[in-house]
Amino acid sequence: MDIQFRKIAKVSLFLVYLVIIAGAVVRMTGSGMGCPDWPKCFGYYIPPTNESELKWQPDRLFEKGQVIIKDESLQISKETFTTKSDFNSDNWELYTKHDYAIFNPWHTWIEYINRLFGALAGLATLLLAIASIKFWKKKKRIPILAWLVVFGMVFQAWLGATVVYSVLEPAKITVHMLMALVIVAMLLYIIYLANAENKLIRFDNLTLNLSILAIGLTLIQIVMGTQVRQFVDEQIDIYGYDAKSNWLKDPLLLFYIHRSFSILVLLLNAFLAFRITKLNLGHIKIYWVLFILLVEVFTGIAMNYLNFPFASQPLHLVLASILFGVQFYIVLDALKPRKISKTS
Repeated sequence: MDIQFRKIAKVSLFLVYLVIIAGAVVRMTGSGMGCPDWPKCFGYYIPPTNESELKWQPDRLFEKGQVIIKDESLQISKETFTTKSDFNSDNWELYTKHDYAIFNPWHTWIEYINRLFGALAGLATLLLAIASIKFWKKKKRIPILAWLVVFGMVFQAWLGATVVYSVLEPAKITVHMLMALVIVAMLLYIIYLANAENKLIRFDNLTLNLSILAIGLTLIQIVMGTQVRQFVDEQIDIYGYDAKSNWLKDPLLLFYIHRSFSILVLLLNAFLAFRITKLNLGHIKIYWVLFILLVEVFTGIAMNYLNFPFASQPLHLVLASILFGVQFYIVLDALKPRKISKTS
């Protein structure tokens, strides 16, 4: 298969993971509403850096669609015009998607950079889809998947907009995260299909089924983690960002389930590693799974007992998404036709 195509696919995967990292930083810093509109940011392609840029001023030119904050609400300019000495409400319309009207330059630019990474990832996947057309005659799955990734990126962008319009509704954040993992899975499958040097992996049925189960448990753990994260966000709103010792005060039952469930995930993957090693099934990626899981456990412990050390939250989320990717690729290797099958 084409080496250049695989490079484009890997760059696309890297950029998608970069978006996941940026999204995790957005959540860690509480910057999800840094840009209260979409796709622009306060009506600008490049957002403001100072609150004065979002205040009404006399004798100032406003472009159509630019936003100001007035009377604790967002006002959008109807047309391009220059203001007079007094505010004229006829030139403005109320932003009705939501009533969030707060400007924080740090939050705005963190969210804006997240969107820039999303745009870069979208362009990369579009380039990948165009490059995939040449595979249509010999392996149709590659271009079909590549264009599904493009549609998935468009859908993901729409989901991002709905998250903003809902003022960070938890269920929509969870769907947004799961869609990112679907895109990761499709890109990994494309990379796998385009790799002519895949090694023969000899998984028996039990090992294969346990590997698929491990992916399912990881997804369940990620979903529960997003809900625990939402609880933490609510605690931050109550106690403030600096009162980290109170963020897990009186935690939800789901927190204890999420914490205990990690033991099951770890034990299942440890058993898989033991089985793969014992039966000489030839897959060293399982040891990466164990390493990632151990780091995941340590970051979870750090958040719980060390009051959320810096970067522990985004690291915890990003590692979970990487874990899913490694597990998915292991299953892809095990699913391909194999000449030898070991019995359990």
